[in-house]
Amino acid sequence: MGELVLRRRTTPWRENPVVYEITLDGAFLMSSLVNDSEVALSRHALEAAPARPLDVLVGGLGLGHTAAAALEDERVSSLLVVERLAAVIDWHRQGLVPLDPPLGVDPRTRFVEGDVFVRLGPDGDDATYDVVLLDVDHSPRALLHASHASFYEIEGLTRLEEHVRPGGIFGLWSADATDGEFLERLASVFEEAWVETIRFFNPHVGAEDVNSLYYGRRAD
Repeated sequence: MGELVLRRRTTPWRENPVVYEITLDGAFLMSSLVNDSEVALSRHALEAAPARPLDVLVGGLGLGHTAAAALEDERVSSLLVVERLAAVIDWHRQGLVPLDPPLGVDPRTRFVEGDVFVRLGPDGDDATYDVVLLDVDHSPRALLHASHASFYEIEGLTRLEEHVRPGGIFGLWSADATDGEFLERLASVFEEAWVETIRFFNPHVGAEDVNSLYYGRRAD
């Protein structure tokens, strides 16, 4: 997939003098400076989740903001983080990312190296979760790899729903504005589907930015 880089640099912003960034094959992926929507992905999903002990799957580790936000909820009894790139898991185990406390310190957390799209696809296992959160691609249209495309179609979403327990929640992060066609597909598979728009100031571009969070609830 290209050269993967974690870099730490200083910034001219007094409130955030140090920033951590990840690039893949020279393309910017994420920054510790901008994590509003990654945190919201978890918090909003857990707000909508059933009032019971929760087993959570997070696909895509990155700087860990989505996973860390999930652990804030005391109902979360287990958190499985599936990450394709071994180096990203190693960064967390070595404490090279700015999370305090580190994810690995919490006994509820388990890292697995693997492709979450395979795990949730027709060749995956039959494990089920109360909450499934996915933050891998830029959006359902802007993919990191062409092999992910089928996941966002009806057949892929139907297979995904089988991994969500009754009453459970699926959440998806997207860097783009709302994709109406994808939301329609999501609504055709899940009992309920909706999208939340997260607006925030992005100092990297010096302007307001917009991300979309898609959610689906499986019928009880």
